[in-house]
Amino acid sequence: MSVSEAEADLSSDERAGLELIRESGGIHQSDFWKELDISSRKGSRIAEVLESLDLIKRTSTVYNGHNTYYLEPAARDLAFSMLMAGDMLSPFIGEEEINANSNAFSQWLMNLAYEEY
Repeated sequence: MSVSEAEADLSSDERAGLELIRESGGIHQSDFWKELDISSRKGSRIAEVLESLDLIKRTSTVYNGHNTYYLEPAARDLAFSMLMAGDMLSPFIGEEEINANSNAFSQWLMNLAYEEY
């Protein structure tokens, strides 16, 4: 199951939890359920569901003297095809200064324009 398919099947509370974890970059589970204004039991269940779908990483830790989990977003697969035009990679990848008038960019755009889908 892809990430987008897994996300489509989430309940509204699970979606809110995933959004909170992604926006914060990571949060302790003891703060997670408080931020969502739900019970700790429901917060634990949401975290378990998100972890089972590989949407988050859940790591055991000690926080404020208590055992808890640290919840952080799982790495997502990047769609490198969005950077391609035919067999050419975007000339902006790795460039510090971008020149939209460059020959490389013009060729890349032409490949993109004439690419068949």
